[in-house]
Formats: sequence, structure tokens, C-alpha cells
Amino acid sequence: MTCIGVILAGGLARRMGGGDKPLVEIAGQPILQHVIDRLTPQCASLAINANGDPARFSALGLPVVPDSVEDFAGPLAGVLAGMDFAAESGASDMLSAPGDTPFLPADLLSRLEAARTRAGARIAVAASNGRIHHAVALWPVALREELRRALVEQGERRVSAFIGRFASVVVDWPSQPYDPFFNVNRPEDLACAVAIAKEESRG
Repeated sequence: MTCIGVILAGGLARRMGGGDKPLVEIAGQPILQHVIDRLTPQCASLAINANGDPARFSALGLPVVPDSVEDFAGPLAGVLAGMDFAAESGASDMLSAPGDTPFLPADLLSRLEAARTRAGARIAVAASNGRIHHAVALWPVALREELRRALVEQGERRVSAFIGRFASVVVDWPSQPYDPFFNVNRPEDLACAVAIAKEESRG
């Protein structure tokens, strides 16, 4: 299996007051850099899914892949953009993760892949603290044309609904000492993330 990681950074960040939420800094680095640092050892290569001027991400040194579906079609459009990028790179699989989740587990890809193989599933999805994180998933690139049809012809916008069309497996992570899928949605979440980063640096 060759897996490319795609970081979904195309959201509108309304609850953070707009702008590029993944570029907000935690512990001296953009949230997006923390995501990159977590995924780099796990994937063959990485790309960022984002719309607008890609130059704002140039300091991160990764290719920026825009949505091919217009009108901010949500994370499912980012998954498709990532699958297309992975296919062009010759990868068999794509690992997706949001750009606002700075504490992703180091065993994310390995556990998703192992569970998918054991279950004979097509897609493996992460979960923690009683919640399924549909945007954190391992996808076969072979599903990209079915996803394109779902988005363009059927107007599907829900990641969970598309995953529900296929055999999938959910993989649960412990949420202590903190939830590895904690995401920075609101200004108050930022303070939480800073505290977690400080604890990590002490450990």
C-alpha cells in the first residue's frame, strides 16, 4: 500500500471569525504545521487541500490542491481533490485529516490500515470519546469516480453518508490524557490546544 496524506484546510472558519484557522499559531507554529509533523512519518507524501491563493501556505513547502467542485462543497470535495492528487501520484490509498487537529496519533495510519484489512472493509474511520470523526479516514483511491458522481450528479455533501455506501470499519482511540482528534473550532479551543501543547512539551 502506498498512502498519501491530504490535510483538509478548505473550511471557512466561521466560528473563529473567518480567515485561515489552520494558520493560527500554537506553541510558536501554525496548527497546520503540527498536523504536518504528525502525518509526515506515516505517509509517503502530503498535500494540503485548500481554496484561494495557495501562496499563503508556501512556507509549509507542500503542494496545495484546490477543490474541483465549486461553491465550497465541504470536506467531501476536499476528499475528492485529495483522491485525484493521490491518483496522479500513483498512490493506492489516501489518508484524510482536518487541518485544525494538531494532536493526531502517531499510529493513525497503521491502525486504520490494520483494521480495514481485518474487517475486509473499503474505508476505515477514526473515532474517540464516543464520536466518529468521518473526515479522519483511510480511503482507497479507486473510489474517486464514485465520489465524483456523488458530489457532482447527486449533490451529496455529507462525508458520513458517502462512507455509509461502502463497507467500513471504525477504529477507536482513547481520549486520555487528551483527545487526539481535538480540533480548534472556537477561540476558546485555542487556549485548550495551547495547554495540551505545553503538557506535551513537558512530557
